[in-house]
Formats: sequence, C-alpha cells, structure tokens
Amino acid sequence: MHRSIAPATLAIAAAALSLTGCGGPDQTNTTPPPAATSSSATTASAPAKAYSNEDLNAIVTGLKDAQGNALTVVPAAQIDQGLIAAREMLKTAVITPEACGVLFDNNTQVPEGSTYAAGASLAGKAQTATVMTVFAVKDPSVMSAQYEKSAAALDDCSTYTVELKGKKITSELKPVSAEVQADNSMAALTIQTTPEGQKQVCNLTVFGVKGNLAVTAMKSGTVGAVTAADAPELAKLVNAALAAG
Repeated sequence: MHRSIAPATLAIAAAALSLTGCGGPDQTNTTPPPAATSSSATTASAPAKAYSNEDLNAIVTGLKDAQGNALTVVPAAQIDQGLIAAREMLKTAVITPEACGVLFDNNTQVPEGSTYAAGASLAGKAQTATVMTVFAVKDPSVMSAQYEKSAAALDDCSTYTVELKGKKITSELKPVSAEVQADNSMAALTIQTTPEGQKQVCNLTVFGVKGNLAVTAMKSGTVGAVTAADAPELAKLVNAALAAG
C-alpha cells in the first residue's frame, strides 16, 4: 500500500467525507460518497435512541475486519479536523454534473446534536484499509431526508468529475449487491480515472441506516486489492454495528 493512504484514511475517510483521488503519493487522498444501489428493509424503523460519542466508540471498539484485526478508534478531534478540511476543499472544488454536489454536501454537514465515531484497520499484506463510521442524529427524519436526497441524485452520478486545484478526477459508481439488515442501504464500487488516464479501483463502500443510526464501512486499496467480492465482509461489519446499536 502506498504510504500516503494510511494517514488520509484515518483522518479524512474516517469522517465519511467525499472528494477526489486515491492511491499514489502525488494525489489528494479522500473518500468517495457512500452511494449506489439502494434498498429498503421491510421491518419498521427502530424508535429514536440517544447515543453519546462514547456509546458509538464502544460499538466500533468491539468490531474486527475480515482479517480479524480490531478496528482502532479514531480520536474525535481528528474526525472534526477532517470535516473542517473537507469543507474548505469543497469551497474550491468544481463538481460535474452539479447535481452530484448533494452527495458531497450530505457527507460534510453535521446536524446539530449529532454524535459520531470512527475506526480503521490496515492490512499490510492485502494492501487495503478498512474504515467504519457510525453516525447518529436526534431526529430520524433528518437521516431519511439526507438519504432520499442522495438516492435521488444517483441517476446523474453514475459518472462524475471533481476538479480541485487544477486536477480533475473522473469517478464511476458501480452498484454492488450487499445484504444489509437496515431500513435503507447503499453499496458501490468506485473506479476512478486519473488525469493521466489510469483507471484504478479505489473504494468499496457499504452503507446502512436503521432509525437514527447510520453506519458506513469502506475498504480502499490499490488496483486489484479491492473488488465487488469484498461486499459481504463490509455488509457483515455494517450489520454488526447496527445490531450493537
């Protein structure tokens, strides 16, 4: 794994942010929007529950990646720094189609009273990183509204570009099947094309919402290290976190 992946994954990806690039040391390392195919569970949404950051940290602490490595909790201050950095970068980013901007906005806006936690693990042999974020809001309708906005934008965002500081990255979102036990869920494989025309698989993301609790599991790595076949292991992490909540 390129050395630049680890710090970016821990700092910014842990905050469930979205911008451009992954892979090589000359690129800005951030995460893609957790968006693709969506599904709705038949079970009713759980009633709203109050979660502290400590409650969510406890959920993350009890989980392991597919290799059996425990997730390391990312400090809240580091997550906050990532959110601030992403908002600043978005001010100068040009997103095409413009409608895809809602995916980025949803991932950087934190409703008042929200709580969140994140954890990550690195698999040196497999050259991958696994990141999980757990996010809770006071009002489940807020979560539903953000989800619906993202889902409505998906048709326009199967391919989109982000230009930042003169560098343009093209991303393709490919729907992936994932058995997520949630009220609503999304899963996607992101393939990016660098300014030099090189295609690379950067991230596989699985996302689930139950009531006022949302969980995202993302696996990132170099070409060939992450595929759609990894979806079940991420769905397992998401399901475990939602069940623990």
